[in-house]
Amino acid sequence: MTRKPADYLQAILTARVYDVAQETALDTAHNLSRRLHNSVLLKREDQQPVFSFKLRGAYNKMSRLSDQERARGVICASAGNHAQGVALAARKLGCRAVIVMPSTTPKVKIDAVRAFGAAAVEVVLEGESYSDAAAHATQLQRERGLSFVHPFDDPDVIAGQGTIGMEILRQHPGPIHAVFCAIGGGGLISGVGCYIKAVRPEVRVIGVQTVDSDAMLRSVRAGRRVELAEVGLFADGTAVKRVGEETFRLAREVVDDYVVVDTDAVCAAIKDVFEDTRCVLEPSGAMAVAALKQYAIAHKLKSQTLVAITCGANMNFDRLRFVAERAEVGEAREALFAVTIPEQPGSFRKLCSLLGARAITEFNYRLGDPQQAQVFVGMSISSRDDARRIAGHLVRAGYATLDLSEDELAKQHVRHLVGGRAPRASDSAPLHERLLRFDFPERPGALMRFLEHLKPEWNISLFHYRNQGGDSGRVLVGIQVPPADRKRFAAFLDSLGYSHVEETHNPVVRLFL
Repeated sequence: MTRKPADYLQAILTARVYDVAQETALDTAHNLSRRLHNSVLLKREDQQPVFSFKLRGAYNKMSRLSDQERARGVICASAGNHAQGVALAARKLGCRAVIVMPSTTPKVKIDAVRAFGAAAVEVVLEGESYSDAAAHATQLQRERGLSFVHPFDDPDVIAGQGTIGMEILRQHPGPIHAVFCAIGGGGLISGVGCYIKAVRPEVRVIGVQTVDSDAMLRSVRAGRRVELAEVGLFADGTAVKRVGEETFRLAREVVDDYVVVDTDAVCAAIKDVFEDTRCVLEPSGAMAVAALKQYAIAHKLKSQTLVAITCGANMNFDRLRFVAERAEVGEAREALFAVTIPEQPGSFRKLCSLLGARAITEFNYRLGDPQQAQVFVGMSISSRDDARRIAGHLVRAGYATLDLSEDELAKQHVRHLVGGRAPRASDSAPLHERLLRFDFPERPGALMRFLEHLKPEWNISLFHYRNQGGDSGRVLVGIQVPPADRKRFAAFLDSLGYSHVEETHNPVVRLFL
């Protein structure tokens, strides 16, 4: 018999999850609340023993297997977090588990699965997405006679995840405008939505997907389950090509609205949560926060209570560099511009003076054309309107300017490729280039101090700077200095007082610059 959402209420109330899971906190995000003028609450599923909500559903399912089924062992497919839940449950229940994970799964999750499950767990890597891993797991299940523990499309798993909704309503009995929930296969939002709609139907349930893994939203719009040809892997925990049959049916009944977020918005949300909690979420874990921000602004909400389920924190450390870089653009705190200036001494300084006291986050330039210079500039801003005002100001000053803040090619690649080789020197126009690495103090005015001390007849032929968040900025500068000015140039470096290393004769310069 098909269960209605209300029928899940008893299953959620009697779910066996607290043998391994804990009731997580419902924390106020004070900084985000002030910025959005709403009360933002974070349901901290990132604080579970496996750093995600997935152990709730996995344990509830496995604890209800018969002794004979557990004796044969279980198998699951997972992008990482469900696998950790199954591994922990297997160790707790004393059964063997085979866990199939996509080969794209972050190493931190693979290592955690092995650690949680110890000798009871066999890890198999197969395919590039959850769907690929699931197909292989189904084959192994038939061959080995194992019990399949589905990560989302199972009533017992859904009921286990639904205990999150039960805790939210118990922890905050006052009014709640909406609860935001990331969607991969749909198990979390199905369980949470069923409980909320059965107990407090006035609370809106908002599903969240990324622009490149939106199988549930497409399915709801089509009225049938749609399988994506491929999925984005940045938010690997929700990278599902096809949602579950039961979760699709339930989502159509309990989800009030959907919000789609992009990579920059997710990175900005990771930063927001870190600033409020000092915890680092994985991309899927931050999706609900990204959507909450978009939704509050789009609907002009004020003084409402909004809940985001921070559903996971299994972040690969080496992803943090990418997250930090994209967060500024996603939060509209950084704008990127391509600016054309005359190729003559003093142009660089004039451009910087036009930009005023604004913090420059990036500056890339390489001498290339005798008439015009193309400069790639990153700047701190307060809003997207601020970026438009800056662009307009530069255009009115006579500089051709292109706003690249929404350009994926610029954000992902061009900013790292700006430069190349300088024109070859000739007898009539020798290059006389000196190349130096500087440590600039990371404070406003450091660049202008450098430019003001530089003699106007010394042309800047290369400039590369990116704010990395340290106490000093690492800057690579090329300066055309005639041999007769060597002593004056040495005096300039001494008066400047910035730590520097000369790289003029480094073989890398000859090869690439």
